[in-house]
Amino acid sequence: MSGKDAVKKVNRKNARLRLIKNNMAKERQKEQKVRFGRGKRIAVLSAICAFLLAVLMIGYIYIIDNYTITTVYVDGNIHYTREEIMEMVMSGRYGHNSIFLSLKYRDKGIDDIPFIETMDVTIEAKDTVRITVYEKAIAGCVAYLGRYIYFDKDGIVVETSEASTPGVPQVTGLSFDYVILHKQLPIENPEVFKEILTITQLLEKYSMTVDKIYFSPDYQVTLLFDEVRVAMGSSDIDEKIMELQYMLPELTGKSGTLDMREYTEDTKMISFEQNEEKISENPENAD
Repeated sequence: MSGKDAVKKVNRKNARLRLIKNNMAKERQKEQKVRFGRGKRIAVLSAICAFLLAVLMIGYIYIIDNYTITTVYVDGNIHYTREEIMEMVMSGRYGHNSIFLSLKYRDKGIDDIPFIETMDVTIEAKDTVRITVYEKAIAGCVAYLGRYIYFDKDGIVVETSEASTPGVPQVTGLSFDYVILHKQLPIENPEVFKEILTITQLLEKYSMTVDKIYFSPDYQVTLLFDEVRVAMGSSDIDEKIMELQYMLPELTGKSGTLDMREYTEDTKMISFEQNEEKISENPENAD
């Protein structure tokens, strides 16, 4: 090989080396640009996330501080106390926040609670909520196998419970062998349920609270008010209860039997036999 050829070969080799170096330099520049661009995007995204997080935190603190419920109205509750209703509706970490409650109960009520048909939750202000309770229509209850069986005006069993409910009279003297939820109590004379409803409605109308309603085998009615039994008989019950509202306050603290079986608007026959000792709580013993 001549000297010129050797020089040309070296020059070509150097040219390839320069080309390779230039390409490598360009690749490094591209990588640097990519890394810079990626880092810039990450920085921007981080800033946006931090900003959004700050906004969310500020919003959270504002909602917690300004939408805390301080006033609660509860309407329609009989079986449950106001505090029990509030616990059912406002339980949980954010249960006292009006925004949370408005979202939780939006366009829906609360059901699947014993003795309650449904409950509506209304946010009246950012710090005020109203809970409207619609309880199941209960005419009375009977004791059966250690439980209280609650029934409606038609004798349909609506609930069972181990505890008695204040304001719901216990009906005794009825005979049945079994109980099925959402079915009528299997008694011999279902017409009794209409009479029970009439009695409970009249007592409620005249603001009288009866403890027990007893039906004898021939369906004579006896009412038990604390230590006073009221023998009503089987006829003119509405007239007798209307008269009873005036007499019952005079018997407060007394123990005995008020006999109204022969009472009519014409005869006005009423007698009271006072007991020497505390009467039995079993109205079946009253004849």
